[in-house]
Amino acid sequence: MIQVTHVSKRYNRSTMVVQDVSFEVKEGQIFGLLGPNGAGKTTLMQMISTLLTPTEGSITICGMDTKKSAQGIRREIGFLTTEIKLDPLSTPNQLFDFFGELYDIPKEQIPEKKKASFEQFGITPFADKRIVELSTGMKQKISIVISLIHDPKVIIFDEPTNGLDILTSRQVMDYLLSLKSMGRAVLLSTHIFSVAEQLCDEIAILVDGRIVEQGSAEELQQKTGAGSFEEAFFKLYSQYHKEG
Repeated sequence: MIQVTHVSKRYNRSTMVVQDVSFEVKEGQIFGLLGPNGAGKTTLMQMISTLLTPTEGSITICGMDTKKSAQGIRREIGFLTTEIKLDPLSTPNQLFDFFGELYDIPKEQIPEKKKASFEQFGITPFADKRIVELSTGMKQKISIVISLIHDPKVIIFDEPTNGLDILTSRQVMDYLLSLKSMGRAVLLSTHIFSVAEQLCDEIAILVDGRIVEQGSAEELQQKTGAGSFEEAFFKLYSQYHKEG
């Protein structure tokens, strides 16, 4: 459902942020991009989400090219990033109604969808509070609900558990697994080993804008001869990272 083929992103002659990246995310799969801050994860996610255009290579989502069919692709994806800013003076109720109308969801269906989504994430008691009054975790859960309001086939999450407490993080991880069970294609980026290891069917290790190795957590351990997934990552990072 997501096909990334030899994609690179250059901002100027000396700055190559993403270099010759290729991978595929299939239906009913959670695919992870694991790397430190600055590895190019967010830039790659923004290209896949049609917010940036690749300098080289191609990206297709549900058979559509991101350079030619950005509008159609945005109808098929749910994109969540920590940079999303919710209107601080709006309430969850108001935001859900606004985005429901934006995505042309029939008005008679919105209350039922809202009730189910809010109950799943424990938003209901806070539905009429202003966003500015809510915790970071609650804002993140509201962002998730809104980004998936149109039941997208492809889910793209940039650092979905970043800054969350352990209970909220677990709730988000369980939800991602439920999306997988419904046949969605889920692409997530993270720098948290436990998130990648517990959630992802396949993981691409991103170092300095390149995918240096790819496979399941177990396969990556075997390939590197490491005693743990975390150790496997650091072996790969030490091998491929270039200072300066």
